[in-house]
Amino acid sequence: MPSGPLAARWLAYELEPPRAGARGRARLRVENAGSATWRSRGGEGVQLSYHWLDPLGNPVHWDGLRAALPRPVPPGEQVELDLPVLAPRPPGRYRLAFDFVEENRFWFSEVGQAPLEVETEVLPRIAQRRLAVVVHGGADPETAAALAAQEEPVVETEPAAVAHLVPGALPAPDWSRRILDAHAEGWEAVGPGIEPLGLRKLRSLDPWKPGGGRNPRFGPPLLLPSLLAGLDPGLYEAYPAYTGNEGVFDGRIVIRLRPRSGRPGA
Repeated sequence: MPSGPLAARWLAYELEPPRAGARGRARLRVENAGSATWRSRGGEGVQLSYHWLDPLGNPVHWDGLRAALPRPVPPGEQVELDLPVLAPRPPGRYRLAFDFVEENRFWFSEVGQAPLEVETEVLPRIAQRRLAVVVHGGADPETAAALAAQEEPVVETEPAAVAHLVPGALPAPDWSRRILDAHAEGWEAVGPGIEPLGLRKLRSLDPWKPGGGRNPRFGPPLLLPSLLAGLDPGLYEAYPAYTGNEGVFDGRIVIRLRPRSGRPGA
């Protein structure tokens, strides 16, 4: 039984099946088992949050999203809270530890209160490995042939993700597999390395050259991206592009780009 000024008795919880890199929801019922009233004051005071731990209890991601109290909770009273939960990457087995925090001061677990730890399976971000392709401007024979040679065939219906290409884009044979791997890992947008072909090697594409590993803090927009179904690309220098914060550049994913009229420098 918890005791002391700040103590919580965990009574019940519900958790949406978490998917890697995605925001879900938990609902908890908890009792103030201490001797001090819990109060939230905007972003201050007592808040419900969580930590992600590995199966051995080591922190993977500390300091999760917050849920403020809807009202002061005096000793002995119960409250139900909806808590947004952002799942970690990659999918796998984790412990989800629900914890209260006195904002900017301490976590309840730091002053003797046991958090509620839940063994949790984080699922892949995409439920099915189904990748569709839109070629903006219409597919030419070479692009169509490159898509037909993919390790994981592209689909036309019910995609989990949609890749946005241009005529003259020639994805490497492992492109579809690597794209789907990155989406399953938890990314809503995946940008490939781009290798221009022909006599004119476009210097403007140097920031997107292939090589290296994954970079989730890539500064420029992701060109020729693959996006989770429901997301639409913007444009950057006449290329389909993604400018959000939940994307990753992967230089191991390669698209060769033939010169083509209608694009800058092509």
